[in-house]
Amino acid sequence: MTTHLPKVELHLHLEGAAPPAFIRGLAQEKSVNLDGIFDEAGNYSYSDFNDFLRVYEAATSVLTSPEDYARLTTAVLEQCAANDVIYAETFLSPDFCGGRDVGAWREYLHAMQEAATKAEAQDGIILRGIVTCIRHFGPEKAKETALCAAETAGDWIVGYGIAGDEMAGKPSDFAYSFDMAREAGLRLTAHAGEWGGAASVRDAWRDLRVERIGHGVHAIQDPALVDELAEAGVVLEVCPGSNVALGVAKRWADHPIEKLRAAGVKVTVSTDDPPFFHTTMRAEYDRLADTFGWDDEIFGQIAKTSAEAAFCDAETRTTLLTKLETP
Repeated sequence: MTTHLPKVELHLHLEGAAPPAFIRGLAQEKSVNLDGIFDEAGNYSYSDFNDFLRVYEAATSVLTSPEDYARLTTAVLEQCAANDVIYAETFLSPDFCGGRDVGAWREYLHAMQEAATKAEAQDGIILRGIVTCIRHFGPEKAKETALCAAETAGDWIVGYGIAGDEMAGKPSDFAYSFDMAREAGLRLTAHAGEWGGAASVRDAWRDLRVERIGHGVHAIQDPALVDELAEAGVVLEVCPGSNVALGVAKRWADHPIEKLRAAGVKVTVSTDDPPFFHTTMRAEYDRLADTFGWDDEIFGQIAKTSAEAAFCDAETRTTLLTKLETP
């Protein structure tokens, strides 16, 4: 069945993947009142994008220590493995893990990596980290984040990116931090083209010299840009369920992922903040199959593209491709 095919996920925010039950339990332990962010069924509940941000901030406010992040990593990877994900890359921010202090960041990182190692031994799922600066925090703080990334670059921290308010500043404002990460050997991605239009995709790609774009779906507004992305082999980390839930696309049928794929752009499929958007990787596959008629062959191509675009080392990539090719 399409739903149960092995999957590779490249765009996953660790805090945003926190299961509601995990957050409720952590809040009870810490006597934190989170009334107003869950519906009657216990799921995250919000009315619009601004309300989503409120709920997201409230839910993640209970994550305050390395131990919390270790437990979060375990909970998230259990959900990933249950959806046949064999490899995931998750966005991590030293802004929330130690306040961009390198020493504190190392403690958080050690806790998360230790939990990931246990999950790999238990469920076979492989996790790698991408350090992200927060765009609306500004370029100077991004430099501190990039230093944390550079100081811990290696087999587990494999990339650097930028997330946050896409309308805050210009990509070029963050060129210094991206240069620092690049010099440390990290691979580069950037959130763009979710809210900022095709121009934001072009600016992030050209000014930051990234090889992947998070979301990137508004590139469809500029046919010339679509052709450029296809020719250059830029990979889009597309999150259809997230886009529909937040109104980037009004309906699944309106989502441009199939048009981008048909134009030769390398597209991948991810969940972004899955419990907030009431989705999973299996659900994404189901909706894509129902909406666009994607079959096992296309999903196999998507998974292979994702594995080839992953920021992991060559040995890990070979392992992934072997798993994807094994019936």
